[in-house]
Amino acid sequence: MKTILLVSTMSIALVLALAGGYDWGLHSSHQNHPTNNAASPHKILYWYDPMMPAQHFNHPGKSPFMPSMDLVPQYAVPLDQAAAAPSLRIDPRIEQNLGMRTAVVHVGSLSSELLVTGTLDWDQNHAVVISARTDGILTHLFVRTPYEQVRAGQPLGTLLSPSWSSAAAELNALNAATSGDAPTLRAAALARMHVLGMTTADIRQLTTNPSSGVTLRSPINGVVSTLNVLPGQRVAAGTTLMRIDNPHQLWLNAAIPQAEVASMHAGTIANISIDALPGKTWTGTIAAMLPEIDPRTRTQTARIVLTNADNQLAPGMFATIRLYPAGGRPFPLVPDNALISTGTDNRVILDLGHGQLEPRAVRIGHSADGYTEILAGLNGGERVVISGEFLFDSEAEMNGALDRLTKPMKPMKPMKPMKPRILFWYDPMAPSRHYSHGGPSPLMPSMNLVPRYDHAASPETVTSGEQP
Repeated sequence: MKTILLVSTMSIALVLALAGGYDWGLHSSHQNHPTNNAASPHKILYWYDPMMPAQHFNHPGKSPFMPSMDLVPQYAVPLDQAAAAPSLRIDPRIEQNLGMRTAVVHVGSLSSELLVTGTLDWDQNHAVVISARTDGILTHLFVRTPYEQVRAGQPLGTLLSPSWSSAAAELNALNAATSGDAPTLRAAALARMHVLGMTTADIRQLTTNPSSGVTLRSPINGVVSTLNVLPGQRVAAGTTLMRIDNPHQLWLNAAIPQAEVASMHAGTIANISIDALPGKTWTGTIAAMLPEIDPRTRTQTARIVLTNADNQLAPGMFATIRLYPAGGRPFPLVPDNALISTGTDNRVILDLGHGQLEPRAVRIGHSADGYTEILAGLNGGERVVISGEFLFDSEAEMNGALDRLTKPMKPMKPMKPMKPRILFWYDPMAPSRHYSHGGPSPLMPSMNLVPRYDHAASPETVTSGEQP
C-alpha cells in the first residue's frame, strides 16, 4: 500500500510540475499579446484556468479556483495552422528538473529468442517393423524383453510355416525328377515360393531342412522398442512381431505458440537442454513444421532432428528449447520505456525540439531485447521521450492531459458565475455580532440580517451594500 501511495504521489506531483511548466509557457507566450479582441490579431474564443482547462469563461479576470492566478485566453487557430498536430510546450527548466531523456527511432529487425518446451520421441524415419510374412507358429524367440539392443543380422526368432515347409518339400521332390517336364515344374515351384513371401535365403534354408522353419533376423542396429509376441504363439500373415528403432537419432517435438509460428521455418537453429541432464546442451535444427494446430493448447509442432551419439537421451524426456528465428521485415524500433499503454491503445511522446512535445498513437508488434516494433504511427528518425519518470501513466491526470492534446475539445457553454460563499450574517447596526443563519435581527426585528460573503468570491457576483 505504501508503494502504491508513493507512486501515486509522485505521478500527481509530476502532473502538477508539467502543468506549471505549461502555465509558465502560456504566460510567456501571451506576455506580448493583448487580452482584447481589438488589439489581438486572433479572435479570443474563451478564457480558462490552465489547471482546469475544461471550464470556460466568457470574460477575463481571476480564476475562481485559484484566486492568485489570472484566466488565460484561448485564441482561435488560424486556418493555416488548423492541420498542425497538437503539441505541448515544456519550459527548459521544467524539462531539466524532470530529467527528461530522449532517443532516436531507428529502423531494423529484432533478433528475438523464443523459449518453448518439447518432448523427445523416436525418429520414425529409421524405424523397422518385423512382421510375419505368412501364417505360422513362432517356435523360438531370442529377444525376450522390450528395449533390448540388437545388431544387424542378429537372430530374433524362428517362424514355422506349414505352407512354406510343404512348398520347400515339393521343390525338393522336383529337383530329383528326371522327366522332360521336370525343369518347367521346378521353375513353377520356385516362383510359387517367392509369391508366398520367401526370400532366396529362406528357400535355401527350407530346402535344406523343411522342418526347421525360417529364422527372422534384425536388418539394422537398434533397440527393440515394441515386442508384441511370445514363444509358441500362432501368428497370421501381416502380424507385427516387433519394432526396432535407431537410438542414435531422435525427434524433438517442440510446441510453438500460434502467434510465433510465422517466424519459424525449416533450418531454424535450436539449443536444447534437458532437466535430467543439467549443465549439458545439444544443438539441432527444425526439420519441419507439422501442418496441424493442437486445438487444446493452440500450438503447432516443430520437429527437430537431434543426434544422440552417446545414447544419453531417451524418448519421453522433457526438454527446454531456445529457438533463434532469423530477423524478419524491418520496422521502426522504440525502447520499451518510451511506450505509454492506456489499455485501449499505445502512444509515444515525440520531442519536436525547442521544448515542443507531441503525443503520437502507434500500433505495436513484437518486443525483444528492450525494443518494440512499431507497425504504424512512426517512420523512423523521430525522437521519442524515454524518461521513465516523465511517462507515468498510472494516474488519470496524465492520461487526461494526453487525451486533451490528441482529441479536439468540444465547445462548452459559458460557465455561470459561482455563487460566493456566505461566511456569516450580521446586523448593519451592530456589525461586530455575527449570526450563523439569516432572518430578522434580534436587536431590531423590523430589519433582516445581512449576509457577509467570502472576499475570495468573484467580485461581480457581490452587490455593493451587502458588506459592512
